[in-house]
Amino acid sequence: MVNAELLAGKTVIISGVGAGLGRQVAEAVLRDGGNAVLGARTEAHLAACAKELDPEGERTAFRSTDIGDEAQCEALADLARERFGGVDAVVHVAAWDSYFGGLEDADFETWSKVVDVNLFGTLRMTRACLPALKERGGSVVFIGTQSAIAAPSQVRQAAYAASKGALTSAMYSLAREVGPHRVRVNTVLPGWMWGPPVQAYVQITAQTEGVPEDEVLGRLTERMALPDLATDGDVADAAVFLASDRARAITGQQLLVNAGELMR
Repeated sequence: MVNAELLAGKTVIISGVGAGLGRQVAEAVLRDGGNAVLGARTEAHLAACAKELDPEGERTAFRSTDIGDEAQCEALADLARERFGGVDAVVHVAAWDSYFGGLEDADFETWSKVVDVNLFGTLRMTRACLPALKERGGSVVFIGTQSAIAAPSQVRQAAYAASKGALTSAMYSLAREVGPHRVRVNTVLPGWMWGPPVQAYVQITAQTEGVPEDEVLGRLTERMALPDLATDGDVADAAVFLASDRARAITGQQLLVNAGELMR
C-alpha cells in the first residue's frame, strides 16, 4: 500500500526557522510525515518551535546555525545524518530581508553582507548537504522572491532582490551539476504573502497614513488574480511539494506563489 504522505520517511533540513515561513515549512514537513531538522541562529527559538510542533521530540532535531559559518552548516547536516540516517531535502528560508533602499542610497558594505547571507550562505548550507543528498537523491529548495523578477512599487529592496536573483541564476548551474546524482534544485518565488512581515507592513502603513488596515491590505489584493494574498502556509506547501518525490521530474524551475499578481 502506497503511503499518501508526501514526505513519509524523509528527512528535511530547514534553515531560518523563526516565527514565520520557516516555522510553517517545519510544520508542513511534519504534517506530511517527514522528519524536520531545524536551523537558525537563536537556539531558544528553535527549542520552542520543536517543542510546540513535536512535543515528544521523535521527528525533530535542531541546532543553532549561522549560514555565514561553513562549519555550522556542516554541523547541521551532520545532525540530520546522525539523528535520522540521512538527508532527503533542504529548504532554505534563512535570509536577510530587512535592508531597504535602492541604488542611489545604497551602502555597498551592507549590500555585501546581504549577498553573503542570501547567496553565499544558502550555497554554503547547500554544499554541506550535498554529500548526504547524493547518497540517495533528493531535493534542494531555494526560497527566492518575486521582487527578483518584478520590483514592487510599495517598497525598495534592491539588495535583497539582487541577491535572490543571483541565487536563482546559481540554481540553474547547480541543477545541471547535481542532476546526475538525482538531486533536484528548484526555487519558490513568493510575492506578497500573509505572515508576520506583511502583517507588520500593513499595520505600520495604516498607522502612518491614518487609514484602516483593510484599506492597505486592499491595495495589495486588488492586483491579484485571486481575491486573497498567498500565505506563509501556501509557500510552505509549495516547498514541501518540491521537496517530495511527487516532483521527481522537476528541476531547475522557478515557481511563483503570488495569488496571480504576476504571471509568466
